[in-house]
Amino acid sequence: MIRALVVIPARMASSRLPDKPLADIAGKPMIAHVLARGEEAGIGPVVVACDDPRIRDAVEAAGGRAVLTDPDLASGSDRVCAAVRSIDPDGEFDVVLNLQGDVPLIDPEAIRATFAPLRDPAVDIGTIATEIRTEAGRTDPGMVKTIGTPVDENRLRALYFTRATAPSGPGPLYQHIGLYAYRRAALERFVALPPSTLERRESLEQLRALEAGMRIDVSLIDSTPMDVNTPADLDAVRAVLGHRTTTRHS
Repeated sequence: MIRALVVIPARMASSRLPDKPLADIAGKPMIAHVLARGEEAGIGPVVVACDDPRIRDAVEAAGGRAVLTDPDLASGSDRVCAAVRSIDPDGEFDVVLNLQGDVPLIDPEAIRATFAPLRDPAVDIGTIATEIRTEAGRTDPGMVKTIGTPVDENRLRALYFTRATAPSGPGPLYQHIGLYAYRRAALERFVALPPSTLERRESLEQLRALEAGMRIDVSLIDSTPMDVNTPADLDAVRAVLGHRTTTRHS
C-alpha cells in the first residue's frame, strides 16, 4: 500500500503580499486554513515546510506540525524535499504531495485527484488541471495551460505546459493547477536536476521534469482553486470564508 506525506511549502517573503502565510482569514492565519484542507483530504499526515519561526508557531497553534527549512532555498519543491529528508530520512513514505500554501479554498477532492495518477506505476508525478471556460482565461499568460494526450476521460499524459494559448484549433484548453504528487525517487531526482532550457524560457518548473524524460499525468477536475497572490485575492477569499463562517454560526 502506498504511503503518502502531504507537505505544504510556506515562506514569509512575498513581493505582492508580505507575510502571506499569516494573513488573517476569518480569524485564522491562511496557513491554518490550508493545513485543514490537507488534513481533510485524508491521504496521509500533513506537515508545513516553512522558512520562518512565526509560520511554525502559527501551524503549531493550529494543532499542526511544521519543519523549519533554509530560507535561501530556490523553490517550493526544494523546500518540500528538504522537509521530507528531515522528517523521513529512512524513506517510510513512498509518495510526497506538494500542496501550495496559498490555496485556503481548495477542495480536498482536488488534493486527492493530484494523488490519483500515481496508481499507474508508469507515472512519476501527478498533478491537476481544470477546463478554461472564459476567452480571457484562454489568452491570459498568467493562466498556465496543460497540453496533453488523453489517457482516459479524466486524465491526460502531459506533453507540455505553456503560458501561451495552446494547443491551437477547436477544443478545450486546460488550466494547470500547481499541486504535485511525486514518487519519492522522482522528487529526489527532480530537485537534483539543474534548471532546464524550456523551464527558464517559460518560467515553469515542471518543464524540467518533462525535459528529463519524467512522466507527468494530469487529473482533470471540475473546481478551480483560487490561489492568493495579491491583496485583491486575499479580500476575495476573506469574503468567501467569512460568509461560510457567518452561515455556519447563524
